[in-house]
Amino acid sequence: MSSLIQFVENQLVNKNVLPAFKAGDTVNVAYKIREGNKERIQQFQGVVIQRRGSGSTATFTVRKISGGVGVERIFPENTPFIDSLTIMRKGKVRRARLFYLRGLSGKSARIKERIITA
Repeated sequence: MSSLIQFVENQLVNKNVLPAFKAGDTVNVAYKIREGNKERIQQFQGVVIQRRGSGSTATFTVRKISGGVGVERIFPENTPFIDSLTIMRKGKVRRARLFYLRGLSGKSARIKERIITA
């Protein structure tokens, strides 16, 4: 029964082609916002603190500090409202869920950058 549901979901959901990213990476998400009959693109740049789910229900959470207050936003991976996703920095972390960042602020909340050698 569940495989039938997954099959139907996979047929109906239009897949976004996103670059490979994981928790700890700093990303810039260009998100389409519809206000009335107007549509604009809003940038949301922050650190990915988790990815969860699989298939058509996969989501990722991005956290940023705005005006001294932590703001988190959950984005579905397969939504038509994501215009683009750009990876700004690759983070060097040892876990998949970075909820400990919620209790940190300032310099202690920084994440080391992962150097990629080709």
